[in-house]
Amino acid sequence: MRRKPLFAGLVFDEDGKPVETAYIGDEPFYVVDDAGFRRHVPSEEVDRFVLRELFGLMEGHEDLLAEQAAKMLGQDDPFSKAALEVQLKNLDQHIDEVLMVGIPEEHVAYLGMMGFRIRINHHGEVVEINWPGSPEPDEDL
Repeated sequence: MRRKPLFAGLVFDEDGKPVETAYIGDEPFYVVDDAGFRRHVPSEEVDRFVLRELFGLMEGHEDLLAEQAAKMLGQDDPFSKAALEVQLKNLDQHIDEVLMVGIPEEHVAYLGMMGFRIRINHHGEVVEINWPGSPEPDEDL
């Protein structure tokens, strides 16, 4: 199965230009234009970093997230909440699964509409993540 870059369309270079995606064989890459030189950055490195950051934001809030998820699923019983909380506490163990399965395109589109952006440098290092609801870098606080 060919893995897709998780955050295609949400990754930008340091100048704020969207990066392209490409494949070499079955491996996906983000392609950064470095003064005309197309640098291919393995998407897994960027995607894995962003997932760790995202999962880190959830850390310490697993009980609340499990409760809300159980309500949304209509499974508001203690056993379902406990099962969801265990899954949320072990999110870092599921990164490989998320990388293989991917994120549904409509969820990625929604993240983009909400302002989620990832900036990488020409080496492929994540230099900034703008989360939905956070101020833009040049906005006054």
